[in-house]
Amino acid sequence: MSSEPASDRPDSPDGPTAQPVPGAVTGAGTTPVAVTTMGGRAVVDLLGALAYGELTAFSRLAADADLAPTLAAKAALARLATVEFGHFELLRERLTALGVDPGSAMEPFVAAVDAFHERTAPGNWLESLVKAYVGDGIASDFYREISAFVDPSIRDLVTQVLSDSGHAEFVVTTVRAAITSNPKVAGRLALWGRRLVGEALSQAQRVAADRDGLASLVVGSADGTGADLAELVRMFGRLTSSHTRRMAMLGLSA
Repeated sequence: MSSEPASDRPDSPDGPTAQPVPGAVTGAGTTPVAVTTMGGRAVVDLLGALAYGELTAFSRLAADADLAPTLAAKAALARLATVEFGHFELLRERLTALGVDPGSAMEPFVAAVDAFHERTAPGNWLESLVKAYVGDGIASDFYREISAFVDPSIRDLVTQVLSDSGHAEFVVTTVRAAITSNPKVAGRLALWGRRLVGEALSQAQRVAADRDGLASLVVGSADGTGADLAELVRMFGRLTSSHTRRMAMLGLSA
């Protein structure tokens, strides 16, 4: 999704210091991962969660394209959907190279991700765009943050698949134009954005709590890897700040 200022990225001087987790792959990131170690499980969980998220993003964008009011908008969303599927393919290939079945890696996250999307089903075209920008943006920030604690080769892949594909510019331009045309929609979309941030942050916490590997990155583990509780508080502060900036970009109050 959208790029954030350098000071808010997890690998910046003001973010957490990256400490690869034990058991994470090194070098080219294609050595079979030791899934019996906490570090190995963390890598598999991170890539599995991202892979299912990208696969879901592809299917949602493709469905949203059918709601587009113009052929140009329909084509734009269809193109962005193919980008998301390309990201999924990169993650699937990396999991396979690590000796992990992609389906097995994604399966633990299906219920939580699907439940989130059921709770936040958009009611119209504009709500679907705000969800893709705001809701997916929070999820992207969360995974980008915790990737600071894995091997650099995995972190680079995470950065690549979470990079903005042009979706942010399309959504911001479209939503701002809609607000200019009908200012009354701003209030409704602002409320929608506030609901999304609450649901997205709750889901991030739930997903991490359900998986020991991800939990070790979020709250730290006995061997000292991952974030500590103080850093966890700062991390969620950064997630909230990024959300506020995204809402402002849309012309909405957070």
